[in-house]
Amino acid sequence: MDNSNPRYEMPFHWHMEHELILVLSGTFRLSLNGEPFALSAGDCALVADGSIHGGHPDGCIYECVVFDLERFLPGASVCGQRLARLRESGARLEGVFAAHSRPAQLVSALFESMETEQTGYEFTTTGLLWQFLGEVLAKRLYRPAAAGSAREEKRTQGIKNALRRIREEYAEPLTLDQLAADAGLDPKYFCRVFRRITGRTPIDYLLYYRVECAAEMLCASSDSVTDVALACGFGDVSYFSRVFRRLKHETPGEYRRAHQ
Repeated sequence: MDNSNPRYEMPFHWHMEHELILVLSGTFRLSLNGEPFALSAGDCALVADGSIHGGHPDGCIYECVVFDLERFLPGASVCGQRLARLRESGARLEGVFAAHSRPAQLVSALFESMETEQTGYEFTTTGLLWQFLGEVLAKRLYRPAAAGSAREEKRTQGIKNALRRIREEYAEPLTLDQLAADAGLDPKYFCRVFRRITGRTPIDYLLYYRVECAAEMLCASSDSVTDVALACGFGDVSYFSRVFRRLKHETPGEYRRAHQ
């Protein structure tokens, strides 16, 4: 994925599958549950199910794939039972792996297999994923259970609720108090926790998300800039253009011409 793709930026989100991210060139600034990582060419990351993550590509080309570990490793299998014991301990299959490390080499080969689709690539890709997981488990390259994880999980779930509201209702006139209520937190404390995880204040992130949705709409439709602005929650087109330019470094019209 490169900057010609309207989904080049990775807004903060989570899902109930695991995800592999591989950087091919440039730098990918990944935030994983509030912890920042700068991934360079050849580096890769494994994101656990339920983790809040997002990223900012900086002159970067990267690949990512999402997979359902529960379906890949049935609970009745020996491997499934091994995984279940690990997760019951509070550990998470998650980590960042440097270029040229064995895990990163396996992930690179996995993406290459999926891209070339040579005869039998389904077996090759599955086998490489097995090897990758085996390497992570054998060398304990995962996140151990953290102290106070239950309290942190409650805060994280609150942020997920707020992010879900933004994702589903970004075009509505959302307020800080509404988002804090979704998170079940005092507004001031909510702002601190939200910023620690995403690097932005809630309202700044809402504007960022609206601009990302507008950028995708500009590329995928022939709607006027005014209609796109209104559809994405901006009541003032001039304000929309200023925010868009601040975040994308070009006007909505320039962005559309460059990406269509």
